[in-house]
Amino acid sequence: MKDWVVTLAAAKAAPIPPGRRSAELMAHGTMRLRYYAPRGADLQTPHDQDEIYIVQSGHGSVLSGPSEDRLERRAFGPGDAIFVPARHVHRFVDFSDDFATWVIFWGPEGGESA
Repeated sequence: MKDWVVTLAAAKAAPIPPGRRSAELMAHGTMRLRYYAPRGADLQTPHDQDEIYIVQSGHGSVLSGPSEDRLERRAFGPGDAIFVPARHVHRFVDFSDDFATWVIFWGPEGGESA
């Protein structure tokens, strides 16, 4: 594990590696903690693990579903938690300039069974 306490200030200051959209802040086994603050547009693609976003600041909507033609839209705000199953299409849209979220990845490739 890199550290067992990560402050918000440290997350905001963490360098983002080339080719990534967020910095890894904590890791243990299959679990990874990142801090994600897209600007302008959210260009992420589906991930191989289940994930939970915990909105730190801002508001907007999240689109998520098993495929582009089956997306659901939900509003979010500070403090909200959002679950996205592994390999689901998802992205944040119409989000405020101050939008930032913690994101936690865990479990096996393909996600855990229900």
